[in-house]
Amino acid sequence: MNKVAVIGAGLMGSGIAQTCAQAGYEVVNVDVFPGALEKAEANLNALFDKKVQKGKMTEGEKCEILGRISYSSTYEDVKGAYLIVEAVPEKIDIKKETFANLDQYADEETILVSNTSGLSISEIAAATKRPHKVMGVHFFYPAPVMKLAELIRGLATSDDTYRTVREFAERIKKTIVDAPEFPGFIVNRILVPMQNEAAFMVMEGCSPEDVDNAMKLGANHPMGPLELTDFVGVDVMLATMTGLYEGFHDSKYRPCPLLETMVKAGHLGRKSGRGFYKYE
Repeated sequence: MNKVAVIGAGLMGSGIAQTCAQAGYEVVNVDVFPGALEKAEANLNALFDKKVQKGKMTEGEKCEILGRISYSSTYEDVKGAYLIVEAVPEKIDIKKETFANLDQYADEETILVSNTSGLSISEIAAATKRPHKVMGVHFFYPAPVMKLAELIRGLATSDDTYRTVREFAERIKKTIVDAPEFPGFIVNRILVPMQNEAAFMVMEGCSPEDVDNAMKLGANHPMGPLELTDFVGVDVMLATMTGLYEGFHDSKYRPCPLLETMVKAGHLGRKSGRGFYKYE
């Protein structure tokens, strides 16, 4: 029970793989796009080189952790993993297809975990022949730094699966909360509507700077809601808000029209160079 597979080599997937390797797991990071794997490996090497230069890690520690991570573009290499974490794009069809594929290649006793920020675990599990061995663990970005993990059971998740996943989360040093299988779980159900309301205020004439400063200085938030939206991606935030709206069918979750306009214009935040703020 020391091998873990992580599906997806994007920012979340590579971060989860790093977190697991630092906790002592042997990790295979799988992505069907070889370029994504090359980028993930290069980024992690560069990150650890900086840690060594700053004295936060020894060369020996760097080599030991990196030696526990391998990269693959085939699902066949998940064999032998007792637990697989999926970190593919937050679209239900992509996740269901991924779980159906994993169900074919993973060992019979392997547990399948989805790193979803709000999709139905029960629906994802239904794409497999082992729904009792499927559950959700919502990691937060950046995964090696953020301490929280939301654990989400589907309707069919067994007690044994829950216990094993909880032990896994504890081993990688996460603080655990049990979240209900409702859109947004806990954090996003509370946080994203606040970001959405901040966008409404900008649409109504407030400046992004004033909204963010008000929340940082008046509510002691480390980052303003619009800064945070730019950080995670305006498109990601809009997708999460849309999921809340469609999941609860409640008008209080109506996405701000300004967000939709920004996404159409390609103003996605830091990753595109422009969101509520401009970035070099």
